[in-house]
Amino acid sequence: MSTATQHRGRRAAPTPVRPPELAKAALPTLVPLLIAAGALAVLALWWRDTSAVRGADEWLTGASRIAGLLAGYGAPVLLLLMARIPLLEREVGADRLARWHAIGGRYVVSLVLVHLVTVIWGYALTAHRGVVSETGQLVFHYPDMLKATLGTLLMLGTGVVSARAARRRLSYETWYYLHLATYLAIALAFAHQLANGADLIEGPGLLAWWALYLGSFAILGWFRLLLPFLRDRRHRLRVAEVRPEADGVVSVFLTGRRLEALRCEPGQFFRLQFMAPGLRWAANPYSLSAPPHPRFLRFTVKDLGGHSAAVAGLQPGVRVRAEGPYGAFTARRRVAPGRRVLLIAAGVGITPIRTLFETLPADPGQLTLLYRARRAEDVLFRDELERVAARRRARLELLLGDRRRVGDPSPPTR
Repeated sequence: MSTATQHRGRRAAPTPVRPPELAKAALPTLVPLLIAAGALAVLALWWRDTSAVRGADEWLTGASRIAGLLAGYGAPVLLLLMARIPLLEREVGADRLARWHAIGGRYVVSLVLVHLVTVIWGYALTAHRGVVSETGQLVFHYPDMLKATLGTLLMLGTGVVSARAARRRLSYETWYYLHLATYLAIALAFAHQLANGADLIEGPGLLAWWALYLGSFAILGWFRLLLPFLRDRRHRLRVAEVRPEADGVVSVFLTGRRLEALRCEPGQFFRLQFMAPGLRWAANPYSLSAPPHPRFLRFTVKDLGGHSAAVAGLQPGVRVRAEGPYGAFTARRRVAPGRRVLLIAAGVGITPIRTLFETLPADPGQLTLLYRARRAEDVLFRDELERVAARRRARLELLLGDRRRVGDPSPPTR
């Protein structure tokens, strides 16, 4: 047998995985387990303080305590999932964290409703009053219940506007501003829990509750407010150029100081807040559309709403605050080096794929990009992609046509 044949039949030795890397890779599994463990610890608070349950009124009030404790626990967990913690953003991924946040939000809103119904019903049975009368008694005569009522209404309202049917009818900016009401709702609910929570009067439960809420708001404040402010002071990002790419699509080039210190990777995104009229109060997510450069960063934006449409009118020199980099869609996610890679993109979704097509480690002939667009003139970065394909000996295939049909790929570019 020839040496070449022996090499072809021999499998490459697996790369040893170091413990820190193994722990990071396990984070997508560990985080839900930690959240579940916290929920069990919260249930233990109710179990510890409940010696027996007798009668319908105690069953209802017990259910209200459980639902209230779990909702109170879930609220700061939702904040932590969206706190932009770099380790979670890199290893778990912003898309997965957002999905967990959305699922958790539905659970919290449902638990709040269960808590509301069961506490009124249970207290009405205990006091031998009607439900309407007991509702007025609870709201106007129990401490901090007006705050709790306002917090509940804000949380339910946020849940309504976050529902898929309502979300489609709102612009990103409107949804973003309405979603900020969640912070006030959680703060108001926290005051209510301390004032009326039978399981949080004293002891380790009370200390744990204070630590959970104060810690969550501290982490949120650091990663969402203070750290972006400090980075803004350090990097001084500015708009250098706005370049048209296609109909309704522009590339925004940002310059600044010490951009290499951002340590961004191809495939990641930033939340950009442009300090210009109409744009300064919202930070929208935009992906890098070119590999990071020590002197500039490029983002490509399509007109999909008020914010993205206004980006096309930015003038050079406009200051930019950038949160990030975020996202786990990077070369580090490739688990099988040496194997073939297929990248698939459509429309403006080419932006993160474009960076990976140029930088993702792959042997010649092992990398293919399939890019879907309606028309040939809608293909973004065509010249760039063809140059990258030629230099790397990769395959670039364009799939053109209406969405209602699959179409056939164009002749591949090598």
